[in-house]
Amino acid sequence: PRTAGTSPSSTPDTSTTSTTAIGTPPTVTTMTSTEPAPSPRQTRQRAEIRQAAEALATFATAQEIHDQLRHQGSGVGLATVYRALQAMAASGELDAIRTPDGQTAYRTCSPGHHHHLICRACGRTVEVALPSIERLVGGIAAQHGFTKLDHEMEFYGICAECA
Repeated sequence: PRTAGTSPSSTPDTSTTSTTAIGTPPTVTTMTSTEPAPSPRQTRQRAEIRQAAEALATFATAQEIHDQLRHQGSGVGLATVYRALQAMAASGELDAIRTPDGQTAYRTCSPGHHHHLICRACGRTVEVALPSIERLVGGIAAQHGFTKLDHEMEFYGICAECA
């Protein structure tokens, strides 16, 4: 009789183990990468979600974007908003940050690596490039033998208009 089994797989950067049930063919394994995922399929719903995100000048949660869509008369469901925002963030169409209260918020941003200054009071966001910090972090990583470094850094404060 055939028994269930596991099969290890690894690359220089990752290691996985997949389990095959009795009588089922192995499946293709996908892995998380620092490279952006392909752009999601463009649908009417995704176009509405993107337009709503672009209309907001600040980072917004899926619930806030959904509320805006409902206010505009859209019938796009909240689950669709969550899935679309996650796919758009994975493909690099939107930036995603973790807010201080633990939610994920999304915003359309310029391409390329950057960080954000975010006002705690009004949510105003400014994109900033920090080459000196990038060099510092790269040097620290190299000192400890780390390669293929990735990081996220957001700065929260009060903007001049809210101060």
